[in-house]
Amino acid sequence: MKTTPVTPADLASSVLAVPPLARNADLSLNKEANRALIRHLQDGGVSTLMYGGNANFYNIGVGEYAAILDMLAELAAANTWVIPSVGPDFGKMMDQVAVLKARSFPTAMVLPQTFPSTPAGAEAGLKRFADAYGKQIIVYVKAEGYLNPQNVENLVKAGVVCGIKYAIVRKDPQQDAFLTELLQRVDRKVIISGIGERPAIVHLRDFGLSAFTSGSVCVGPRGSMALLAALKRKDYATAEKIRAAYIALEDCRDGLSPIRVLHEAVSLAGIADMGPMLPLLSNLEAEHHARVGQAARELLAHDRALSTKAA
Repeated sequence: MKTTPVTPADLASSVLAVPPLARNADLSLNKEANRALIRHLQDGGVSTLMYGGNANFYNIGVGEYAAILDMLAELAAANTWVIPSVGPDFGKMMDQVAVLKARSFPTAMVLPQTFPSTPAGAEAGLKRFADAYGKQIIVYVKAEGYLNPQNVENLVKAGVVCGIKYAIVRKDPQQDAFLTELLQRVDRKVIISGIGERPAIVHLRDFGLSAFTSGSVCVGPRGSMALLAALKRKDYATAEKIRAAYIALEDCRDGLSPIRVLHEAVSLAGIADMGPMLPLLSNLEAEHHARVGQAARELLAHDRALSTKAA
């Protein structure tokens, strides 16, 4: 597992996969299923694993936190970078500091809490957490009203930020006043497009971001990495063709539930059995399995075809 401090080059070196977390029927951690998913991602060229919303870190208890981190550190390859999350509430993130400090993860992402919070309070809370942690953190901007661009700039100027995951969904990603202002205040090299393949082309081509996160990469890692490579060389026609393979699964995620659909898609594609979701979330209803399963299996088949062509 990568343990060296985070640089902009690290952020741009791989698609940042945001995987689900596998559990057994009794909600205990399913180590072998998590191993299978991580190997699938690594075999597809992915070297950054970010465990946050899709892994339901919002609902894990502090008592389980150390066991999860130790498992992820053990399962990751030597050159794989694992980013755990903390929070989202202030008390929980501060309780998690001691667990993190006792381990060698180079950073952590703070999950956003939009209620009850204020932008000034969120800024103060993230600063206190980073100071207690003693390492730079990744800020996750997911909704208006959580942190304003000025708050994010303040945190960057305080020296406590190594990355910013930007994930405010827009009907038209080209029209984004928040991101435009953020780029006027913060170096674009530390801002990550955080909403998967759908807005990735606009975010990297039009806004100059250098990396993107993805959930669907857990099904199709090679294609997602090929999309990143095409965007880096400014081959946007190829990028559009590659992204097309992801839209069916992304449509399922956007129309039903990004987290729950991804959790089920990994299982239905036959990559690994993710098992039950930790409450307060619940597994996707069976009536949607046929559609999600078809989209996931088609994406996986497309990804395996890419591997065959490369060989």
